Amino acid sequence: MPNEPRNSPAPPDPGSPSPGSPGHAGPAHPASGPAGAPDAPGAPSSPGAPGSTARRGARIAVTVFPVLVLAAGATGLLAPSAFTGWGPAVPYLLGVVMFGMGLTLTPPDLRGVARRPWVLLLGLSAQYLIMPGLGWLIAHALGLPPALAAGLVLVGCAPGGTASNVVTYLARGDVALSVSVTSVSTLLSPLVTPPLALLLAGEFLPVDAGSMVTDILRTVLLPVLAGLAVRLLAGRRVERALGVLPWLSVAAIGVIVAVVVAGSADAIGAAAGTVVLAVILHNGLGLALGWAAGRAARLDAPAGRALAFEVGMQNSGLAASLAAGHFGAVAALPAAVFSVWHNVSGALLATWFSRRPR
Repeated sequence: MPNEPRNSPAPPDPGSPSPGSPGHAGPAHPASGPAGAPDAPGAPSSPGAPGSTARRGARIAVTVFPVLVLAAGATGLLAPSAFTGWGPAVPYLLGVVMFGMGLTLTPPDLRGVARRPWVLLLGLSAQYLIMPGLGWLIAHALGLPPALAAGLVLVGCAPGGTASNVVTYLARGDVALSVSVTSVSTLLSPLVTPPLALLLAGEFLPVDAGSMVTDILRTVLLPVLAGLAVRLLAGRRVERALGVLPWLSVAAIGVIVAVVVAGSADAIGAAAGTVVLAVILHNGLGLALGWAAGRAARLDAPAGRALAFEVGMQNSGLAASLAAGHFGAVAALPAAVFSVWHNVSGALLATWFSRRPR
């Protein structure tokens, strides 16, 4: 999904063992990024807010966001002609989401990256090995047509989505680790996503890896770095606008999903069931294997929960943008479905985790 929107930092529950930066949640990317692609609006509230208030805001985020994205998708399906000619706007909408992600990054987030390098490396390795491999295996197992297969693999090759930060917070997981893996995987995506797509998706459709690098630099890395620079230079002014950013990201992600669905409306009737099954398997197995990787590495429960969400929740907004631009509108359909589903599954799993011992 496009990437989930992301909000200002918030402290984890009292007693949370998150070393590194203060608890952080929320989309940016998009959406959340949309976004994750975009991913989920709203997030824990600003520092100093009572834990119950922050948690309530996060629950609203993961409840409202999928509904809004689903409504946008329905609009694109029922009135596809309304979005004719909107395709070229998708990369710019994703840039808005990623700029919002950059605005939410803070120096403590960046410092936290260096405090547990081996755990961060584990998270990045799991992110960029498990999900691409799963996408390739599921595409073969279900016999997906080339465009849908390439689109599913591309979802797996995308970096983590920021909605993972919100659900990690709800799950009483290690939010600092979640933010670190999301941020670094996003910054590394120009170097990692195109080669992976060439290796795995190239089996189904031709992949122009060089052009993909350029697209990711333009729509992801530069907006994130620009947002970070603005945050560092005008931190207090930016903080006043942080409450608006998630909803701006949601709007951008919703339009991306509507454009993607409208572009593939003719193919949805025949492919919808298969795509939904593929996405559920991809996301579910990613969550399970991410958690298993944390257990195998003997991480504590909060860190293991963070790793599960980092692996299983993708920046589907980026995947949708790349798929539409490089493979066609039909290939972007798995990313559009992923945008909705991973927020639903993430919220359900976070609720279950929150009731388990830490």
